[in-house]
Amino acid sequence: MPQHVPNTPVCRDCDGFPVVAITTGTRDRDGSRTTLRVTCRACKGTGTVRRSALARAGR
Repeated sequence: MPQHVPNTPVCRDCDGFPVVAITTGTRDRDGSRTTLRVTCRACKGTGTVRRSALARAGR
């Protein structure tokens, strides 16, 4: 069953997944993996395009 998708423009760089966790390969003292949280630079972690970036080109 398809989900309801709001009519908001999605960021082209991250496809709507603005924050990711990357493992570094090392482990903490408790045995868990060390991770880095990285946010999309284009949308600054929102997942959507700002309205000012949607300017129309042409005449």
